Amino acid sequence: MAQKNTLKSNPNDTYTNDIKSVKKSKSKSKNQSSKFILFLKNDRVHQAFGVFLLAFAVFLFISFISYLFYWQTDDTLIDNSAQSILFDATIQVENWMGKFGSLFAYLFIKKGFGIMSFSFLSLFFLIGLNLTFDYKPFSLLKTSMYATFFIIWGSTLLGFLFLNSIYTILGGAFGVQMSVWLNSIIGQIGTVILLLATFLIFGIIEFNLSFKGMLKAKKTKSEIPITETEFEEELEEDTLLEEEQEEDDDEVDDKMLQFEVRKIETKPEEKPQEVTFEDKSNRNQELTTETKTPPKESPVDDDFEIIIPEKEETIKADAIDGITHYTIDTEYDPRLELSSYQFPTIDLMIEYPNEQGDTNEKKEELHANKDKIIETLKNYSIQIDKISATVGPTVTLYEIVPAPGVRISKIKNLEDDIALSLAALGIRIIAPIPGKGTIGIEVPNSKPEIVPMRSILSSEKFVNSKFDLPIGLGKTISNETFVYDLAKMPHLLMAGATGQGKSVGLNAIIASLLYKKHPAELKFVMVDPKKVELTLFSKIERHYLAKLPDSEEAIITDTKKVVRTVNSLCIEMDNRYDLLKDAQCRNIKEYNYKFINRKLNPENGHRYLPYIVLIVDEFADLIMTAGKEVEMPIARLAQLARAIGIHLIIATQRPSVNIITGTIKANFPARIAFRVTSKIDSRTILDSSGAEQLIGRGDMLLSTGNDLIRLQCAFVDTPEIDNITEFIGSQRAFSSALLLPEVPDEETDSISEFDPDDRDSLFVEAARMLVQTQQGSTSLLQRKLRLGYNRAGRIIDQMEALGIVGPFEGSKAREVKIKTEMELNEFLKDNNLV
Repeated sequence: MAQKNTLKSNPNDTYTNDIKSVKKSKSKSKNQSSKFILFLKNDRVHQAFGVFLLAFAVFLFISFISYLFYWQTDDTLIDNSAQSILFDATIQVENWMGKFGSLFAYLFIKKGFGIMSFSFLSLFFLIGLNLTFDYKPFSLLKTSMYATFFIIWGSTLLGFLFLNSIYTILGGAFGVQMSVWLNSIIGQIGTVILLLATFLIFGIIEFNLSFKGMLKAKKTKSEIPITETEFEEELEEDTLLEEEQEEDDDEVDDKMLQFEVRKIETKPEEKPQEVTFEDKSNRNQELTTETKTPPKESPVDDDFEIIIPEKEETIKADAIDGITHYTIDTEYDPRLELSSYQFPTIDLMIEYPNEQGDTNEKKEELHANKDKIIETLKNYSIQIDKISATVGPTVTLYEIVPAPGVRISKIKNLEDDIALSLAALGIRIIAPIPGKGTIGIEVPNSKPEIVPMRSILSSEKFVNSKFDLPIGLGKTISNETFVYDLAKMPHLLMAGATGQGKSVGLNAIIASLLYKKHPAELKFVMVDPKKVELTLFSKIERHYLAKLPDSEEAIITDTKKVVRTVNSLCIEMDNRYDLLKDAQCRNIKEYNYKFINRKLNPENGHRYLPYIVLIVDEFADLIMTAGKEVEMPIARLAQLARAIGIHLIIATQRPSVNIITGTIKANFPARIAFRVTSKIDSRTILDSSGAEQLIGRGDMLLSTGNDLIRLQCAFVDTPEIDNITEFIGSQRAFSSALLLPEVPDEETDSISEFDPDDRDSLFVEAARMLVQTQQGSTSLLQRKLRLGYNRAGRIIDQMEALGIVGPFEGSKAREVKIKTEMELNEFLKDNNLV
């Protein structure tokens, strides 16, 4: 018997497969187009094309010059055999650039615009200079406009002048045809008038050419005396004109202000919606729901509705060319040296799929947890009036309003019992919630969501932030993007057990700063004892990193070099404070504002000061190996470096009291705690418990000095960091990383005996200056004598060898042993130095 059950193809499956294939092809084409756009934006491609344009301009220039000598001979050959001239070896041309040069000159000059074709060379050469050397001797837009006008006008003029002569090539085919056409419609006299009028109009528009007063003799004010009445009338007219102009400017400013206000008002920040349960009767426990939106039908319960907060709106990648950046429009531009630098684009970040899960499942989970919380509290005779839920990416916050007479301590003591009833990890009770009359119970979601770094960087809060050093840490428990200013922290301490998200948090902070700050405005000093966490950032060494002058690698992995680097930062801090003192400024913002507005003279040692961020990935290892040698300069930087733009980010996986000492904690008001193993570690880092109840994988608590904020750290994967560093590293950079001040090494940099023959020519003058000021500072010699650091350091070493100044004392200035100028004169005579 034949088998009747046969397999049949489902047409719906075929349709689904077709849709999937179309989506795949679209995604592939989108990826290819984005790669092509990145290829076109690559600085190397720009430089290569610029070199090609420069070479092409030189090639055309030589071709055109030689064509003017041999045009009759070469034109005859091209007119007779234009198609085979390139491939016929028997044909020889006179052009200095060969057959290609002869053909290009023939097309541009004879068949084109005549000798005005030389204007094309200026365009090619100018664009080539801009792309290759980032140099603009003239405005590209104005040069293009002038070249276009003179090509058309000049070719027509020369074609008109040499219309019936043998030298028609001076105007080219275009000039001849234009002159013939103009002669036919307006005649020769009309053509002359038109050419003259267009030239004068161009001069009036572009060069402000004026003919007023040429036909009318105008007596000057020195020839005709002005009466007092006429003088008052002229003064009134000038005053009225100035007032009208000020009113127009005020109207424009008002319109711009109104536009900005409307722009802000049209994009209000969405507040999370709350799920509310009420328990008005203790007998029957009837539940009603308070919501901020009209009620919807729910399959879980007719009287119970759960509304999950919507995702925060992000700005589309198409509308973001990198990230919009806040700049100060002033005279001096610190970005001028790298004016072609392009900020990373949002397409470099991975867009992770939204794994929210089924909404009905979430509602069922919230409903079940609400019932278990109410039941557990009821078992201990604790009655509540209302309960509401706020859903976050990884944790849901249940807010409870207890009935009158219920003690908060009774609910707080039931933390383990509530965790047992919910069968959840990491229950945390906040009793009470600061600023609210409620008690919070944080319960982890069964299916936590990833917070991609892309969503943080493309959020409106981050894109439009005006912070000095904005960092996007992640999202709050109410699903709002959290952006903070590192300059106001001003230093950050991070701690947590292994594998809980410290390295990802550091990468998120660094990525935020790279998307917002120009290389001229920010520098990193990176310390990585693990040798593997921060190595990816070595690609941006000449853009964003700072190092010691004798260091080969910018990312410090040797513990011995860490001590020298931190001491070097202390010297840089003291040098910056000296600059602020001379400029009479209190902080780096005031100083840079004065420098940008040309109020500080660079010849006196003043310079633009970029922000410096010191990042230490494993602080415990440094304390174990270096101890006080590292702790004391870091504590000094934490105490003083805020005003001059040096900020510290220190991470450790061992938050014990011998690692994070009281000196360190006192100067790090901002602290981040990932999951730790005990309450003792939590109190060490946060001065309160709670970090031991986190669920890991980026779940963290942030303390800014007032209260604790629970955040889900943004996730940054290694390929994303690789994309960012590759994008930045492929662009034109500074000649080297920022060089920090030199710090002598006690073992290798010992002072040799003084050699009178090797004495510096400015030795005596420098000695007198140090004795007068009683400051043995290398930076003082740099500023007053306008010396480089190395030469000033050698002079200080020679003075130490003679005993004029004392030995090196770290970040402090050297002691000047000679107190008066008279003693110095006698000392110099005794040593035959005068």
